[in-house]
Amino acid sequence: MRGVAVGMAALAWAVVLQAPPAAAETDAPGRFDFYVLSLSWSPTYCEAQGTKAAGEPQCALTRPYAFVVHGLWPQHEQGYPEFCRSPAPYVPNPLVKSMLDIMPSKRLVIHEWKKHGTCSGLDAEGYFAAVRTAREKVVVPPEFAHLDDYRMVSPVDLEAAFRAANPGLQPDMISVDCDKRRLREVRVCLSRDLSFRACPEVDRRSCNLQKMVMPPVRGN
Repeated sequence: MRGVAVGMAALAWAVVLQAPPAAAETDAPGRFDFYVLSLSWSPTYCEAQGTKAAGEPQCALTRPYAFVVHGLWPQHEQGYPEFCRSPAPYVPNPLVKSMLDIMPSKRLVIHEWKKHGTCSGLDAEGYFAAVRTAREKVVVPPEFAHLDDYRMVSPVDLEAAFRAANPGLQPDMISVDCDKRRLREVRVCLSRDLSFRACPEVDRRSCNLQKMVMPPVRGN
């Protein structure tokens, strides 16, 4: 019986060693491996929201947004941390307003700080500076900077256009996200110092449609 007990204890210890870190450890501020810069195709968001988008500045006809920043997300090699500080530190209103040219929604700016920014290990000013630097790092292909009409495009061709516009961006560093028929986002993986880097798990989740719709930019 003693041998059985020892064997069971050894097995239990092995399970402990193989178990993933507790949530409190994996969601600690600053504990992550890389970033994902998510660029949302704003016309898809507004079209999908329908009448609910009527009051949103992002979807007003006077604000013709194309690709906008959804967020800069700290990632683990598998999975990602979120809501790493509760309550999240306050974001001053001038800082929120300063981000509206690339993240055209106050609600989005604050949400992204609470869910993702708090996991960066940076304060709000440092995090949003990193968001802007990351956005400046990625060049949107000219042919997708503005669309006047609906366009069908394959995820493969869209990725190829982004790679052509961004030297050093490889196929396993970018992912396209879609709903059942429309482009939603382009996601680019960046190291902690904001250089392009591979991200196999993110790449595997890329859109598998043969063709997807890109709705036109709203307004002129």
